[in-house]
Amino acid sequence: MSTTEIGTGAADTGAIEIDAVDRAGAVRRSERPGGTRFGGLRPSRWFGADAGIGPVAALLGAAGWLLTFIGSWIPAFWGDEAASVMSAERPLATIWRELGRVDAVHGAYYVFLHFWIDAFGASELSVRLPSSIAAGVAVAGTVVLAHRLFARSASPRAVAVVAGLVMILLPRVSYMAAEGRSYAIGTAVATWLAVLFVTLLQRRVTRRLPWIGFALLFAASIYVFLYLVLLAVVFAVALLAARPGRAVIRRWFSAVAAGVLLAAPVIVYALGEHGQISFLAHRNYVTFTRMFVIQWFGNPWLALACWALIVVAVVALIRSRNRAVALLLGWVVLPMGLLIFGNAVIAPMYTIRYLSFCTPAVSILVAFGVCALFSRGAAAGWIRAAAVLALVALALPTEVFQRTEFAKDGGSDLRQAAQVIGSNAKAGDAVVFDETAKPSRKPRLALHLYPQYFTGLSDVTLRSPYSQRSGIWDSVWPIAAIAPSLQRTSAVWDLELVTPGSTAIPANIVALERLGYSISRQIPVHRTVVYELTRETP
Repeated sequence: MSTTEIGTGAADTGAIEIDAVDRAGAVRRSERPGGTRFGGLRPSRWFGADAGIGPVAALLGAAGWLLTFIGSWIPAFWGDEAASVMSAERPLATIWRELGRVDAVHGAYYVFLHFWIDAFGASELSVRLPSSIAAGVAVAGTVVLAHRLFARSASPRAVAVVAGLVMILLPRVSYMAAEGRSYAIGTAVATWLAVLFVTLLQRRVTRRLPWIGFALLFAASIYVFLYLVLLAVVFAVALLAARPGRAVIRRWFSAVAAGVLLAAPVIVYALGEHGQISFLAHRNYVTFTRMFVIQWFGNPWLALACWALIVVAVVALIRSRNRAVALLLGWVVLPMGLLIFGNAVIAPMYTIRYLSFCTPAVSILVAFGVCALFSRGAAAGWIRAAAVLALVALALPTEVFQRTEFAKDGGSDLRQAAQVIGSNAKAGDAVVFDETAKPSRKPRLALHLYPQYFTGLSDVTLRSPYSQRSGIWDSVWPIAAIAPSLQRTSAVWDLELVTPGSTAIPANIVALERLGYSISRQIPVHRTVVYELTRETP
């Protein structure tokens, strides 16, 4: 195998030294009575010498799915998930009409979710299950990718296992695994696309058929999530670093061009719909904390530890002239840099969820940092295990919080507000909603996400339902315009989003009081307040 291959080669002297130390340590331990086993557990088997990675990848992938799935149903749906569920529940023919106007970037996911919901329902558990499965697939792919990158260097099994474990514990991974959006599926596709790319590059494949497969998978990734097109830039940097020869470069370029051509419909539609994320310009999303703490790590202490390990990894890779650094560092830096640059000079396009697909590279760099930092001595395997446990401890507060009732979108309580209505409202009552909030936080979303709690109630302000429109949301009338329909209604329930620090009376309350209603009850939920207003009817 050529020494110019990505992630391999005799130049990787520092990496090879780590491997040699591991093997020597394993020999020394085997000479001792009982070795370093504890109850039959031998950390060197997982965190030390090389071995076949397939079963380990499958096991860690299954663990990734299970651990990210547990508790995923606890937080209430939030606005972006409402867009997923409502779009998927449309008649299939009207989904195409919607995608022609908005959300073309999520079109493939909406179509998939349409059939999934038909089969399994639209509960939080059901809608989020594909994401947790995809997270497990991404974990398995990360293990395989790490092992392939370091196949002839630093204890490939150790780096691969630690990378899989880091991928599982990263809060960004568990967040996307518990969300009814396309990010986890996109990350899984991106991970295995990278595995295929590295395999083709390492083996200097010039046959046409494998690169056709790469083109098809690349196109599919763009349909899953548009921003995965940025992987082409990442792969280009890795390709230049590897210098595989003109024939491979030509094949790669042709495959990328074919993938982009196959994905042209979604690219063209998405570019035409870029205005739908113009709100990002007003959210101040490009901050140090969001980019370097929240984006992948969730809390400052975990971020500090992981960034330190990433620096260790990058320095070790550069010193050992390991060309895997081009792929991994490029994967972490380039997509974020390009989105932030585009955010500043072209149009708003950056938010932390869009870079979820970078988590495999982050995980592998953190893992290599652990293995490079704790590489010497007979107890290296134990020390690496302890380092992973320390990272778990740092991630745990964020992981636990992400499985609480109000964990989504700063406190979404759509399910809980709907349950208040279901427990208190009577058939024939009317229900109205705060329409002044931004679309993703409107209490009206509870009506579509949890319709069972609104059975028998009259949605008096509805003008035209979303399923009959090209947009995502319902069209509504102001209360003053529907006053005649309230003439024989004695009770109206109003769901209002709380604005912290505001003492203003909600517009719906003002309008209903003008019609003779008065507040009978006020039931705080979390960020929503449910009002019952009553009046005597003729």
